[in-house]
Amino acid sequence: MIRKLQVKFIFINMTMITVMLCVIFGLVYNFTRNNLETESISMMKTIAAEPFRLGRPNEPSPDLRLPYFTLQLGMRGELISTGGGYYDLSDKEFLKDLIDESVGSPQETGVLEEHNLRFCRVATPRGTVLVFADMSSENTTLDNLIKTSAFIGLFSFLVFLCISIFLSRWAVKPVAAAWLRQKQFVADASHELKTPLTVIMTNAELLQGDEYDDTERKQFSKGILQMSQQMKLLVENMLELARSDAEQTRQQMWPVNFSKLVLDSAISFEGVFVESGLALESAVEPEIAVQGNEQALQQVVDILLDNARKYSHPGGETIVRLYGVGSNKCQLKVSNPGAEIPTEDLKKIFQRFYRMDKARSRDGSFGLGLSIAESIVTQHRGKIWAESKDGCNSFYVELHTVR
Repeated sequence: MIRKLQVKFIFINMTMITVMLCVIFGLVYNFTRNNLETESISMMKTIAAEPFRLGRPNEPSPDLRLPYFTLQLGMRGELISTGGGYYDLSDKEFLKDLIDESVGSPQETGVLEEHNLRFCRVATPRGTVLVFADMSSENTTLDNLIKTSAFIGLFSFLVFLCISIFLSRWAVKPVAAAWLRQKQFVADASHELKTPLTVIMTNAELLQGDEYDDTERKQFSKGILQMSQQMKLLVENMLELARSDAEQTRQQMWPVNFSKLVLDSAISFEGVFVESGLALESAVEPEIAVQGNEQALQQVVDILLDNARKYSHPGGETIVRLYGVGSNKCQLKVSNPGAEIPTEDLKKIFQRFYRMDKARSRDGSFGLGLSIAESIVTQHRGKIWAESKDGCNSFYVELHTVR
């Protein structure tokens, strides 16, 4: 699919470039041809306006550039005189053919293709003046223009083709990454769903057996319920990620008292930490407000606190801090003592379904929480990252503040 998209991008791009080059070179060709024709006709009319100078061969006016000659006709169309030093005008049959074609033309100017000449017919009180200009130089100029345009066009086509190939790789890179992430997401989701489904099906089959007593049946039912709840949580997390990825579901944002939100979350988690044998301390600067969605920001704080609870050392103390940074930013920091996170894993932990400890899925951890938090923070035009040093793991969220 990615390859086809890349080829389609190159095809569309090169089609547009080819059409553009053809239009540009076509316009240049037509403008050049029209300009040469206009200059030639203007020169011929200038010559026809001074018929008495036409009998002086080899003395063209300084503003005349094309080989030309003139024929002066009488009132009855007879040839009276010739002028111009560029041609042999002794061939009367040749001159008669030129006169017949030029006089017989309904237009005052035109081209005699057979003789490669352009003519201009001007009526005067003493008869008719016919001016003929050679078109060899004009045609040569146009032929050279075509050759030059073809060379430039071919060279430009190849250059743009190389650029299009490079740009196509760059353009489809996000699509390719999204496609790989989607495939990985489906594979990981299938893997995560496979285990609870297997447990549910096994317990359901055991429930149908007659050799088990009520106590064992209750245990099987309990297993089905636990796995069902785990699947429900997984599906809800997956739906949350899907909603976060969809641009059309962008949530409305308004000023939120972030200090109060963080403090309330810390208070609500104190009981959970105490039950787990952990301590939770908070240091929150008052009256820090951010532009955002309160429910989504609440979810980010809850995810970080729950993550700290799950991965903290027994008896450890988690510290929640919220403080201003500069004039228009704030940082939320959630730190807890725990196993050091390797440097290569500090970014991977925000990937979907990524878990350093694969056994964590048993306690309801699917590796989606930090991905959801990252998606929400990104929607709020903020940053989220993790640091691990000296036996302490810290997660940071940076947001823009409002006054």
